[in-house]
Amino acid sequence: MAEGTRSLRGGSGSSPASSPVLGGRGRAAVVAAAAGGSSPPGHGFRRVTLTKPTFCHYCTDFIWGLAGYQCEVCNFMSHEKCLKNVKIPCSCIAPSLVRVPVAHCFGPPGHYKRKFCTVCRKSLESPAFRCEVCELHVHTDCVLFACSDCRQCHQDGHQDHDTYHHHWREGNLSSSARCEVCKKTCGSSEVLSGMRCEWCGILAHAACYVIVTPECTFGRLRNMILPPSCVQLFSRNFSKLHCFRISENLQTESDEDDDVDGSTQGSAKDVQISTDSSKQTLKIFDGNDAVKRNQFRLISVPRIAKNEEVVEAALRAYYINDDQQEYELQTFTQQALLSDDVINRNDAAQDTNLGSVFRESVPEAWIIRAKPKEEEVIRIYPAWLKVGMAYVSLRVNKDSTTQTVIKEVLPLLGRQMECLQNFKLVEVLMGSKQVQRMVLDNQELILNRLKDIRKTSIRQMNQTRFYIVENSKSVVRVNLFVGGLPPQLSSEEYTNILKDELAIKSAVVLEISCFSEAERIYMLVKDTTVNDKPLNAVVIPEVMASKIPRNCCPLLVFVNPKSGGLKGRDLLYSFRKLLNPHQVFELTNGGPLPGFHTFSKVPSFRVLVCGGDGTVGWVLGALEEIRHKLVCSEPSVAILPLGTGNDLGRVLHWGAGYSGEDPYSILVSVDEADDVLMDRWTILLDAEESAEGAENGVAEPEPPKIVQMNNYCGLGIDAELSLDFHHAREEEPGKFNSRFHNKGVYMKVGLQKISHTRNLHKDIKLQVDQHEVELPSIEGLIFINIPSWGSGADLWGSESDNRFEKPRIDDGLLEVVGVTGVVHMGQVQGGFRSGIRIAQGSYFRVTLLKPIPVQVDGEPWIQAPGQIIISAAGPKVHMLKKSKQKQKKTASLKEMRVYSMSASEGGR
Repeated sequence: MAEGTRSLRGGSGSSPASSPVLGGRGRAAVVAAAAGGSSPPGHGFRRVTLTKPTFCHYCTDFIWGLAGYQCEVCNFMSHEKCLKNVKIPCSCIAPSLVRVPVAHCFGPPGHYKRKFCTVCRKSLESPAFRCEVCELHVHTDCVLFACSDCRQCHQDGHQDHDTYHHHWREGNLSSSARCEVCKKTCGSSEVLSGMRCEWCGILAHAACYVIVTPECTFGRLRNMILPPSCVQLFSRNFSKLHCFRISENLQTESDEDDDVDGSTQGSAKDVQISTDSSKQTLKIFDGNDAVKRNQFRLISVPRIAKNEEVVEAALRAYYINDDQQEYELQTFTQQALLSDDVINRNDAAQDTNLGSVFRESVPEAWIIRAKPKEEEVIRIYPAWLKVGMAYVSLRVNKDSTTQTVIKEVLPLLGRQMECLQNFKLVEVLMGSKQVQRMVLDNQELILNRLKDIRKTSIRQMNQTRFYIVENSKSVVRVNLFVGGLPPQLSSEEYTNILKDELAIKSAVVLEISCFSEAERIYMLVKDTTVNDKPLNAVVIPEVMASKIPRNCCPLLVFVNPKSGGLKGRDLLYSFRKLLNPHQVFELTNGGPLPGFHTFSKVPSFRVLVCGGDGTVGWVLGALEEIRHKLVCSEPSVAILPLGTGNDLGRVLHWGAGYSGEDPYSILVSVDEADDVLMDRWTILLDAEESAEGAENGVAEPEPPKIVQMNNYCGLGIDAELSLDFHHAREEEPGKFNSRFHNKGVYMKVGLQKISHTRNLHKDIKLQVDQHEVELPSIEGLIFINIPSWGSGADLWGSESDNRFEKPRIDDGLLEVVGVTGVVHMGQVQGGFRSGIRIAQGSYFRVTLLKPIPVQVDGEPWIQAPGQIIISAAGPKVHMLKKSKQKQKKTASLKEMRVYSMSASEGGR
């Protein structure tokens, strides 16, 4: 092939994915494209001269020599020998291959190292978008051309089904990834290559994945994943970020991207293209919408070029693989671009009769238009088809209406005996950020509708489908969780608050049967405060427990993104990829209750808490509060320690803190963990007078309050250090983002207290199991429930003592230990000493004679004089303990799935 020859369009005119298929004599024919079919991928390859090291996107090998073959549309690069084997479709026909359109969930633009754009296949050197639900990465100026092919994580009333196929995503694999079929390396860090199922995680070459069994079993984590067929969410009026409860502050940088992407990126490319003096740069708009938003694509053509060449280049810029004879270019003056009424002035835009040649003096801005047609072939997709992608190709003319189309299509689908009024024609725009559906009027002329779409945007026409849908009275049910309300009120009082604040005239329930009403309440809640406390609203899905497989025990994941040096944000992203995003909850967005409410009907589930000991206590407290409403009232809880001390995580063998382990291996460890019981304790604080009142000489009794304890409770010097640390963190919270820094502050606070002397034993009295206990000379008194204190120290000690039983976390006993000061605490944490053993029991009464610092599981405060009563808190909680014997087995499982998520790759 000679260099610079015109493109050879793979599959043009013959592929079900790239062209209509007509039956004999203009009658429609039914076409089915099964997964992994051998349809040509629609590329337009041409021979190019290589000026830098280049790799083949098919075989990932280096292209030796000076020539290779590149797709003019999507930049797919190939050896000549690999051309006939290419299976990956071009970006221009990718929308036609989507089975069920599902929009992506994009966060703000970020920098992602060694990743490639799914649309143009180039490296992501500039800020780019990343889908928070699947592995899609795309440039900011390519996002409009991305397919709406995200994972279908729930049923929404459109093409719902119970059988799931592999959801393949190309590229961005580790260079050590291995093919499931041939066991050879299929990943590359140089090009976009290799395929991965985003549900089960299996990897394959582009040539191998087509022979993999299409049904997906969700892989090794199948028993932990909440099946999408069991989740229902009606989300018409809510964004994807709202549906998956992703914090809205993540999207602040990208709210305006629809208006700035094209012009911003275009300016950058303008500088790059204009360096070639033999070329001219043209701005191309694809319709009225692009003109209104000033979103254009830049193309580079010779200074003297044929009209057909410019049209073809413009189509390629918008990833359109149609015949260029069907399009034309129109021009308008630069003043028209600045007009506020551009859309209404398009008739004033000059009808082009450009002649055969573009010259240097022509205007720089052009609109590409589709030529009018007397008749056309459209595809009609039956919406009741559950699996697969089938359509009917139908010829329409100027007299064809929605009703006539339905009348012609039904016999071809075997539904000729049914009434036309039972069906409707739905236009679906498969945008990358939102899938929009609109029911067409029965008398609407189809050709006029097609003309309007193309006039708005030829890109949108390429992303538009028509579905024939059965009329049905579906029950709309939107679940909104409203948090931040005052505690311990009656149902009537909660109803009155919501009626007054949100103007709800109907019954106040979480289930709302109207899309517009749900949206109205959601937006009002965001702007409402009760008792100076802002309310929060969370859209939660409905889990259909009857559809959950018997052997499935879904994992409910809570992540505190503020814990562990902000590593929680990366873990949120990773767990959403590995599991169903509807089972991953961000604790800063509504707390633990939305998650427990979502799983309230699930017969059996486990919980993973990613955070510090305080976060674990928060979740366990919420579980105790809502336990009576759960079908599975005693779920087992695992811990991924992200805090500073992480004492409970250490005791249960989850480690001293998260340090970047593979999230997949963590989930496998949770699946294999052992179930153990742990005591929880209730602490009743009954102050005789408030601390402030005592200072003013006026005794004002405080109402008793109750707190829950999991790890330990400290009085005196231990709590005083925690209180000083707490105050330091409140003053400068931005500095407390790493365990190393936090421990440094603890050390600094301790050194400041080293010379202070206190006589705590004179200020308190202790009763254990109704017996008075004489206290030695101490500065701190600590009640411990687990054999770890102060970041892993063994405060009780390992020496045997006939006076006491050997401590266990489920023995129903607390150990009471004293410390003589800061030096003693440092020696305990260094492993040189243990604390002073004082008592062991199940019921404790502490009498405070003066205000004393108190801390429970790291939460400190000043407690006024009065009584503190500690007793067992009902049933023991089920925890998950990582087995040491299974750690080696877990490590070997990394080879089963190559999944790396480092902080550098997930950075913003």
